[in-house]
Amino acid sequence: MPHPEVYLKKNEDKRLRKGHLWIFSNEVDSQRSPLELFSAGELVHVKSADGAVVGTAYINPQTLICARLLSRKANLKCGVKFFKERLITALALREKLFDKPYYRLVFGESDGLPGLVIDRFGPVLSVQITTAGIERRKEALISALIELIDPKAIILKNDNSQRQLEGLSLESETAYGQIPEPLIIEENRSKFKIDIVNGQKTGWFYDHRNSRACVAAMAKNQQVLDLFSYTGAWGIPAALTGAAEVICVDASESALALALENARLNRLQDKMHFVRSDVFEFLKQARQENRLYDIIILDPPALIKRKKDFKQGYEAYCRLNQLALQVLAKNGILVSASCSHHLGRENLHEILRSSARHIDRHLIFFSYGGQGPDHPIDPAVPETEYLKTFFCSVSPSL
Repeated sequence: MPHPEVYLKKNEDKRLRKGHLWIFSNEVDSQRSPLELFSAGELVHVKSADGAVVGTAYINPQTLICARLLSRKANLKCGVKFFKERLITALALREKLFDKPYYRLVFGESDGLPGLVIDRFGPVLSVQITTAGIERRKEALISALIELIDPKAIILKNDNSQRQLEGLSLESETAYGQIPEPLIIEENRSKFKIDIVNGQKTGWFYDHRNSRACVAAMAKNQQVLDLFSYTGAWGIPAALTGAAEVICVDASESALALALENARLNRLQDKMHFVRSDVFEFLKQARQENRLYDIIILDPPALIKRKKDFKQGYEAYCRLNQLALQVLAKNGILVSASCSHHLGRENLHEILRSSARHIDRHLIFFSYGGQGPDHPIDPAVPETEYLKTFFCSVSPSL
């Protein structure tokens, strides 16, 4: 049976023809295809104003992004076979890139599966579904994952604010199997214990893997300050490669407890210290006490989650970077990152330039970083590129 048809307004198919996958509610011709006639997650046949086929999408009439394309083909069937085909393609890339099964297996639109993120922690898959379209088909997805990967457990991490916008439950659940205890992954020659159920997002952040390796390579004999440290993904490889001392600062007691476990797991507890504190307050106190650090890693959570929060978030990034620069040792290194999509690379560039000038420092960029290769970027979907990292060498003013 053919899918119901959704017609776009005149010229509203241009972005889609260039490769984007999103359809906004104001782009739909609501006279020809009233949105209230569709149910959340339903598959639809998308057509341009002149009746040309755009593709198959799933729809949610209650959301601003009301439809997301799954295929350029008409009347696609979205069952186990569909998911297996997309997963096989995604898996083939990751297996070329990594020799061990610790990576992001699916990165939404870039892997042709909008609304879906899957992180692989060896025998366990952490699945984040953020749209009604994928939620309605999660049984087919789970079946495809079991057939293809044969995991010991599949966890649905549902504690995500995007699900709320889609009218979905926020309670996480074990969809298959049982998580082995402990669950250990390897990254940058370090071992980490993962807490999927209680951890942030999927339980781990694979995206900074390459930048963390760069920091570790520079860390020998250095005093390293890891801000917003979470469970130690930056600090532990730095300590393992010979840092004199690593101080991890985070506001979360549970994150720091797991970071300490990870330090012990790597036999690094003697050279690592864990401080529970608001990062702004920690930096202010460090400045007052004239404490200085050779390498500072500034990797905050997204401080600009929505476009309307830009001004407030931009000011917060400015304050953080200024404070960090004030406790950086002479000829020190600042690694400054942002995962806020709404803060572009040029914005962070300007924040670092102005922050250095504000306190009379000479700052130069000697390297740039971004999301790892298991977070591929779709050139037609700019929203898939979100992570930017500047490696800065900072000296007294010229």
